[in-house]
Amino acid sequence: MSKPLPHTTKINNLRRLSQLLDNAIPIPGTGYRLGIDPILGLLPGGGDTIAGALGAYIVIEAARMGLSPKVVGQMVGNIIFDSVVGIVPVLGDLFDVGWKANVKNMALLEKHLHETQQNQKGNLLFLIGLIILLTIIVIGFTTWTVLVIRWLWNVIKNV
Repeated sequence: MSKPLPHTTKINNLRRLSQLLDNAIPIPGTGYRLGIDPILGLLPGGGDTIAGALGAYIVIEAARMGLSPKVVGQMVGNIIFDSVVGIVPVLGDLFDVGWKANVKNMALLEKHLHETQQNQKGNLLFLIGLIILLTIIVIGFTTWTVLVIRWLWNVIKNV
């Protein structure tokens, strides 16, 4: 019996998570799929936080597996881009249907995992900084979304 490749179970779990977030639900008659990420995004504030935290988890695990900071930076960029566009109510969620940041991040992880040394642990300081950065991004964009929704509500209410 052969020894399993390092990180195989972790990668399979992350792949399932990215599929749930970006491709879980087939759209009948189109051959297209969407995930729960854009659906969660329809929940003002909290939905984006949940989806962002799950996407950030994929990036953190990639860093823990020893992916280079450059590749992890690309993954963070995907999350930031997704979050920036996601600020726009409804349109941001429609964008989420096509962008699929989590699937893109899994593709980066799988493409570059061979570049890490077997059983290499991510740099602890890099991981701590990454966790802090991703937390700030997720909470910051969620706060911004809530503020935009409140502003829109006040504009609509005063018209």
